[in-house]
Amino acid sequence: MRRIVAQTRKELIEFVRDWRTLALALVLPMFLLLVLSAGLSLRVTDLPVAAQDFDDSPASRRFLDAFRASISLRLVAWPPERRPEDALASGVARAVLVVPEDFERDVARGVDTPVQLLVDAADANTAKLAAGYAARIAREHNRSVLGVAAPPVRAAIRLWYNPGLSSKKFYGPGIYVLGLSMFPALLAALAMARESEQKTIVQVYVSSISAHEFLLGKIAAFTAVALAECALMLGLLFTYFELSLVGDPTPFIAGTVLYAICVAAFGTMVGATIPNEVAALQVVALGGFLLVFLLSGLIFPIENIPAALRWISIFIWGRYYIEVVRDALLQGGGWPAVGWKVAVIGLIAAAFYAIAWRRMRRMQLPA
Repeated sequence: MRRIVAQTRKELIEFVRDWRTLALALVLPMFLLLVLSAGLSLRVTDLPVAAQDFDDSPASRRFLDAFRASISLRLVAWPPERRPEDALASGVARAVLVVPEDFERDVARGVDTPVQLLVDAADANTAKLAAGYAARIAREHNRSVLGVAAPPVRAAIRLWYNPGLSSKKFYGPGIYVLGLSMFPALLAALAMARESEQKTIVQVYVSSISAHEFLLGKIAAFTAVALAECALMLGLLFTYFELSLVGDPTPFIAGTVLYAICVAAFGTMVGATIPNEVAALQVVALGGFLLVFLLSGLIFPIENIPAALRWISIFIWGRYYIEVVRDALLQGGGWPAVGWKVAVIGLIAAAFYAIAWRRMRRMQLPA
């Protein structure tokens, strides 16, 4: 045990003495959390929509005013003599709302009054959202302004867990997991690979320390680094992102400790297997960043991933921790909901450690 503590202490001293490494470990994750969460959004706001009013009547102006009141869509004037397609092609607008002639007359008669919406569908997700917003505004206009009776069956929708549809509350926990997945693993991999690249590992080989003690000391040191990152980023989540723990916090605490061990073990495994800093960096970038970013449910649900790639997500450790974090900060399901995911994180950490130990087990020959 003393050797493990000594190895851990040695790694932490080297870590603290290098201010660049300290900044990489503690400052960059918070920067990543702030920048990515601000750049990703579930909602469309201030989307430019060109309006062509061929009727120019009080009824058509009231209809367009309903769109002007929306925070999601921003009306842009477009001359009736110009083609609506030109507004999309020139980038002036992402959609064009065309109010036909005789709009007021048809409304007064109570007949169907079609209004055309042309949407730039190059971005399919934005196009769907814009079309949905426009349809909702039109329905509300019919009900409140024109007095059209409501349909006999209406869906009463109540949003749970994130009623304001705040993107920060959805992406914040995911980006927190991304930062925790990347930086401690990167530091652990570089520390291990540097030992082999600079031949300082020879000093370990001639010492009496065992492979278990050497690896556990490394993992313990970078687990402490991961937990320090976790504390700083949680401070942002609880303040700037306005999140808080809901329900039983023990699954989150256990999952966080196991995940810190998991990412430290992953980096240690990579560094032990690949004795080259550049190559180790590339592997960590693939596993700790790219796979977690794309296949863990951070950006889109796992069910939306093509079936040919979806099976890979089973082995992505970040997938399970993201669900644990979102449950702890949004849903509050507790152990019944995420207990098995916490266990899977522990199993993956044990697998990483076993691979690293298998690589290092021959570091001392029997006397």
